[in-house]
Amino acid sequence: MTQPEPIILELNADQGCTEIESLCMNCHENGTTRLLLTKIPYFREVVIMAFECPHCGFKNNEVQSASEISETGVHCTCQIKNARDLSRQVLKAETATAKIVELDFEIPAGAQRGVLTTIEGILTQAIDGLSLEQPIRKHMDEELYNKIQSVIDKLTAFRDAKEPFTFTLDDPTGNSFLENLNAPAVDPQLEIRHYVRTKEQNEALGVVAAENPEAEKEQKDKENMNIDVDEVMHFDASCPSCKGPCSTRMHLLNIPHFKEVVIMATTCDQCGYKSNEVKSGGAIAPKGKLITLKMTDVEDLSRDILKSETCALKIPEINLELTYGTLGGRFTTVEGLLDQIYDELDTKTPFTKGDSVTEDRKHKFADFLSKLDEVKEMKREFTLILDDPLANSYLQNLYAPDPDPNMTIEEYERTFQQNEDFGINDMVVENYNEKGEKVKTKVEQQKKTEEATK
Repeated sequence: MTQPEPIILELNADQGCTEIESLCMNCHENGTTRLLLTKIPYFREVVIMAFECPHCGFKNNEVQSASEISETGVHCTCQIKNARDLSRQVLKAETATAKIVELDFEIPAGAQRGVLTTIEGILTQAIDGLSLEQPIRKHMDEELYNKIQSVIDKLTAFRDAKEPFTFTLDDPTGNSFLENLNAPAVDPQLEIRHYVRTKEQNEALGVVAAENPEAEKEQKDKENMNIDVDEVMHFDASCPSCKGPCSTRMHLLNIPHFKEVVIMATTCDQCGYKSNEVKSGGAIAPKGKLITLKMTDVEDLSRDILKSETCALKIPEINLELTYGTLGGRFTTVEGLLDQIYDELDTKTPFTKGDSVTEDRKHKFADFLSKLDEVKEMKREFTLILDDPLANSYLQNLYAPDPDPNMTIEEYERTFQQNEDFGINDMVVENYNEKGEKVKTKVEQQKKTEEATK
């Protein structure tokens, strides 16, 4: 049986495009739209569209994402302090919302088409859009003109790097990016946070159907099913690589000297794609956990490691730092995890390869990958640090149940911000009756009585 031809091909000079006749919205005559479905190296699948009308000369172009919607949304916050920061590349999807915090100026989702530009380019486009009808406003409504002009003047000052400001980019699809100028090291001016979409956001993106009480009841019944420890459950899914049908397996695993976890593995028979993810079970630990291992021997690479989706990873010797949520949950060996990190950085990191990247940045990133390769081949000793605020990560102790001389495990109190990020501050787990109803404490009852008597 022959394999179907892929719809989206790698970007190359010989690749053709599809031309279709379409209506010109300027003169209402027929023009030509050219479509190119391609895969940009080290990034993802996109649809490039270009329209041209031979009658009035109107031209237009647009870029849309053709890749799957990520499991989580992304929120980027960047402190813009100088002209160098204004040159940061931005991939802003049509579903993304950009905001200038100091002005409370927001470019809502859908207001601009998907575009690959810079922060300076976004500011310039916003200034041009606001300035478009200013001469008319000056004569029709001078008060409105003055208000908009003050915003334009402020945006111009930001664009010319005369004043610092905070730029945020929020995309529920997770398909937008903001360049890290210090990659692969952590950028102190850039904060990237991944979050779980709300039900309303999923419905707006078409990820889930509208509310259906019967379907929700059926889903709850499935969620309440008990899974036997020795049972492997199978689910039908679609392959993230070729979009064909594939199978996902789920299994409960009890890790010795740790806890019970859920392992999920996806395999595609058509294209050979494989992936696995680990979800930790049980209650949230009262304290976070910091695991430090001094890697001194090749045998250390074979240690089992469970890196949860809430775990940050550091290797200080090569300035490698993965923030919370990077790579998701993984249950593998130290060697396997380092291989995955190398592959992700080498093949999927945006703004590190291509014509738009400077030679200095290319050499810097290549030098970092060379150091990472030495680490995963154990050509140099290094320190592996796992920092998990929810204590859901595990690193095998080869001397168990005795202490490991090269490994230290520390427990620490989570900060308020960490509890806030994981939603712990809003959890109420005390003072409930058997029916799950909240029972007022004596303090709450006394406060209510005092308010009633006032």
